[in-house]
Amino acid sequence: MFTGIIETQARLEKIEKDRRNVHFTFSSSITPELRVDQSLAHNGVCLTVVKITNSTYQVTAIEETLKRSNLGLLQLGDRVNLERCMPADGRFDGHIVQGHVDATAVCAHVIEHSGSWEFVFEHEKTQDNLTVEKGSITINGVSLTVVSSGDTTFSVHIIPYTFENTNFKQIKQGSTVNLEFDVIGKYVAKILARK
Repeated sequence: MFTGIIETQARLEKIEKDRRNVHFTFSSSITPELRVDQSLAHNGVCLTVVKITNSTYQVTAIEETLKRSNLGLLQLGDRVNLERCMPADGRFDGHIVQGHVDATAVCAHVIEHSGSWEFVFEHEKTQDNLTVEKGSITINGVSLTVVSSGDTTFSVHIIPYTFENTNFKQIKQGSTVNLEFDVIGKYVAKILARK
């Protein structure tokens, strides 16, 4: 379980293909604090640490993960948003984030608003992929509030702190991002679809 509050970023150092899997090696300021078998959200994708060597650690993404997320598009040197799972006695600052990416979206527009940024995203229309104004959405692992909502589009506003301390500053028109829709909304949509 995660909250969508980004702790730091990790830099991609190595990509190794292994049949349909990909092993990613990252460096991060928190690498010395990690342990093998620990869960970490990378751009919102929950991955397990399988190896630690000095300042780097390795995680493995299977084919399903690569199909559903933007991890397969990563290039050496790219930065991903990183969050360790929430401790049982931790403060819940964001919203319920499972680390299970539902879909990707493409950035349609970035609009600067004198100190903040509005990002507009487009995604495929499915029954479960719903957004509502003032509801929660996770983009690349970041817990955000939906500003405007349509069937296949939505927007969020980003404050300077989030812009500088996540990979939002690298997102531009045409960029692909990971989406995790609000789990409560997904359950409600599923229940209503059965009636």
